[in-house]
Amino acid sequence: MSEDVITTTGIAQHGATRLPSVDVDSFNIELKDEEGFIGDRASKGAFRRIFERWRKPLRRSGEDPFGDKASEEISKKALDEILVGDDTEASAVVHSAIEEFAQELAYVTRRFLKTKAWAKTECIVVGGGFRASRLGELAIARCEIILKDEGFEVDLEPIRYHPDDAGLIGALHLAPSWIFEAHDSILAVDIGGTNIRCGVVETGAKKAPDLSKAAVWKSDLWRHADDEPTREGAVKRLVKMLKGLIEKAQAEGLKLAPFIGIACPGVIDADGSIEKGAQNLPGNWESSKFNLPTSLIEAIPTIGDHDTAVLMHNDGVVQGLSEVPFMQGVERWGVLTIGTGLGNARFTNRHKENGKKDKADDKSEDRKAAKKKSKD
Repeated sequence: MSEDVITTTGIAQHGATRLPSVDVDSFNIELKDEEGFIGDRASKGAFRRIFERWRKPLRRSGEDPFGDKASEEISKKALDEILVGDDTEASAVVHSAIEEFAQELAYVTRRFLKTKAWAKTECIVVGGGFRASRLGELAIARCEIILKDEGFEVDLEPIRYHPDDAGLIGALHLAPSWIFEAHDSILAVDIGGTNIRCGVVETGAKKAPDLSKAAVWKSDLWRHADDEPTREGAVKRLVKMLKGLIEKAQAEGLKLAPFIGIACPGVIDADGSIEKGAQNLPGNWESSKFNLPTSLIEAIPTIGDHDTAVLMHNDGVVQGLSEVPFMQGVERWGVLTIGTGLGNARFTNRHKENGKKDKADDKSEDRKAAKKKSKD
């Protein structure tokens, strides 16, 4: 196993608990109650079920303002427009669904906060596809109010970057800082149960050494759920996407680091295998005979003039890592990602600047200002 780790990274273990900027206190916790996994109560599908339930009384009376369209087929954008539209009945249905979902999210968050791993959490950022909507932002804000009313001193904030970008930008914080001294960008991969997204992430380190100005320069998306590929077919397509991005970055003159950061569902072992939690990916990714980092090294052995290093971690962890520059005003913080399931991770900052409390306070004020701007 140790040989595999060195072969695929040479810089750190996959799924590591200690990263350059944070310690990962926990990730991918699967809490249960009498109904099953509690994450299922605050997923994207859970909101749709709640929304459908609030439509039923109107449907029985023949007055459903949404007509015959199935609840899961109504887009987040359409629901956002209804919130501010003239149809008060339709808006009331959406608001009712948001309120009930916020109550469920508060229940789930409460359960996490009561675990040992999440003790003394000061702030939680909420990402995932559901966050990328006004209704998601309202649910997050309402959840925060519910928790504070119950005495939980914790801030809840929508993740700063668009969730699609956050899952790529977070990969920067898997890499050791020295790798950015001669390079201005990296390759990042975000693997999900529906899509695989690859991107070139610019560090923005010249503008902000803390990587707070990082941005996705170019990305490529493949909705693999539509194609239902084999596992080997999925890896082959992923390699093709990465090679295409390498060519574009080099043609543009970017100084691409020989590093690929991967966000992947499940529990990631030190050798790059997936212990559990990859059941929604194409084929059997939990097989002892499959190792994605090794497959990528074999297909892309070098980037530029250097050997390629690949580092993989849980997707919730990586999305949360995109917030590292903006969480320096707190010590302990977490992330919840609302998507097909509920991703989760808890972090403790590894403070590098002892005694520089004023800078941490400035970061805290910046975070509060950004939160207020989001609400406005």
